Amino acid sequence: MAEIIQKDGTWAFDGDALRLTPGRDKGVSLLRRELGELVVPLGALAGISFEQGRRTGRLKLRLRDGADPLLHATGGRLTEPHDPYQLLVESDRFGVAEYFVEEVRTALLLDQVPSGPVDRYLLAGPAVPLTVSAGDATVGFDGERVRLEWNWKTEDAKAAAGPRVLALADIAAVEWHPSAGLENGYLRFTVHGAGPKAPPKYDPHAVDLWGFKKDPLMALVAAAVLARLPHPSRPAPAEVAGAAPGPAAAPPAAAAVEDDHDALLRRLRELGELHRDGVLTDEEFALAKQAVLKRM
Repeated sequence: MAEIIQKDGTWAFDGDALRLTPGRDKGVSLLRRELGELVVPLGALAGISFEQGRRTGRLKLRLRDGADPLLHATGGRLTEPHDPYQLLVESDRFGVAEYFVEEVRTALLLDQVPSGPVDRYLLAGPAVPLTVSAGDATVGFDGERVRLEWNWKTEDAKAAAGPRVLALADIAAVEWHPSAGLENGYLRFTVHGAGPKAPPKYDPHAVDLWGFKKDPLMALVAAAVLARLPHPSRPAPAEVAGAAPGPAAAPPAAAAVEDDHDALLRRLRELGELHRDGVLTDEEFALAKQAVLKRM
């Protein structure tokens, strides 16, 4: 197992998954503490890097597009302190960080993990029930319904209809934006059949955020809801039902066996090239070759 322990948190890798545990240091953001430990399967990773500075460095994970509902909900808008896929590394642990990166990269290589997008969430998303108070509302989500309760700072036009309860089946999409400059942020639910969107300040399906400390926690609500909605890259049922093999198509089982055999042969050639180039040691090459031959 590879492990690196820092004030910012602890990252551990057992060959199959990474466990990212936030630290207890006062500099660790509220969002990361509330999110808790993340288990990232190796198949969800697109890459890992270590950026070394003069006094500190930073480990960074890059996940495959569509693998994590939190990243999908925030669209890359989580600022550095709140990003759970970065770890601040002290200078006396630079060597450990480089070893950690090498271990993960070797596993990605040996397991042939693709770096492209996925059509299902590989991370579960934040646990529910979940309740967050920020901006002009308190939002609760129990896994089936979202409840928005307005506070005394809510615009009268929005608060007049009282609390809103949205069934998961009624929600088409959800997005979170942080405040930026003079622009307020928001958490917005897009509801099936709803009319044109009003500004978040007046939208009964949105929370208006003003850039305060708890605003990022609304991203957890967005991620928890998204994790339970159909994945945006998943084909519609009609598309799946309408897809049929052409008259010259090979039987599915036979085609799968042939494709798998060809892929394994290609993998053997790739491993041989990596061994000749010095990327894989003799021991790594022998183990990887043995694993491929067993599958053949």
